[in-house]
Amino acid sequence: MEKFKGTGVALVTPFNEDGSIDYPALEKVIEHVIHGNVDYLVVQGTTGESATLSGTEKKQVLAFTRKINRSRLPIVYGLGGNNTQSVLDEMDTIDFSEIDAILSVSPYYNKPSQEGIVAHYRAIADRCPVPVILYNVPGRTASNLTFQTSLQLAQHPNIIGVKEASGNLEQCMRIVKDKPDDFLLISGDDMITTFMRSIGAEGVISVMANAYPEIMGSIIHGNATYSKKGTFSLLDINPLMYEESNPVGVKCLMHHLGICEEHVRLPLLKASPDLSRRIKIAAEKVNTKQFYSPHLE
Repeated sequence: MEKFKGTGVALVTPFNEDGSIDYPALEKVIEHVIHGNVDYLVVQGTTGESATLSGTEKKQVLAFTRKINRSRLPIVYGLGGNNTQSVLDEMDTIDFSEIDAILSVSPYYNKPSQEGIVAHYRAIADRCPVPVILYNVPGRTASNLTFQTSLQLAQHPNIIGVKEASGNLEQCMRIVKDKPDDFLLISGDDMITTFMRSIGAEGVISVMANAYPEIMGSIIHGNATYSKKGTFSLLDINPLMYEESNPVGVKCLMHHLGICEEHVRLPLLKASPDLSRRIKIAAEKVNTKQFYSPHLE
């Protein structure tokens, strides 16, 4: 659990223009975030475009990340879906060596009852050889993981936390109020992480850390002044990340920063010329040098 009290980066999957995975760029991304200020890597989450990678590609990206990481940081692997049995079947095919936990999204599209969500997660947690982090993102799943459900699942010995991306701050406060001491509330929204810290969240799984690991590290590790400063520095650029869906915006930003290309897979399209222009202008105003990296001191 201590491994995840910090900044996790939801790694992008860089592509070549033909749609194939750009492994040299992926190596550059991994080194960029490790030498910034992140605490763990999240492989094949939403930001990694897991929805449009084949099962074979996902395993190849995971194996490559292990190779480049060289056990420097913990790894969380995205493993979820809306067919419980398919998730369990996929689990049986994964090499869990050097995977420290899985991040499992609440079932989408089916719109199950809360009792169905509990049964789904219990089936996964019972089978999974590593700890499970719940992922609540109603904007994508069309159903909310209520605080009562999160607290009920928190009693399972193999469920260690929840990534909360509902934007419902009262719900987050109610989780903190009644959760077990060994259950983590993890921010799933970069821009409310400072607030989430103030009520008891102990980490973030971040999109912006792909581009600005130092800033996100300061937001989660710094004192109140650094945390607020980091958040305020991203106020103008962060909304642009989501105008044309994630990870379109952050990949465009990383292209302007020279980290990787901006290619995405259909049905996503790369950022429109207008959005790309505005992201470039906003990026020119972000000063990363004012933020420290305590892990490198």
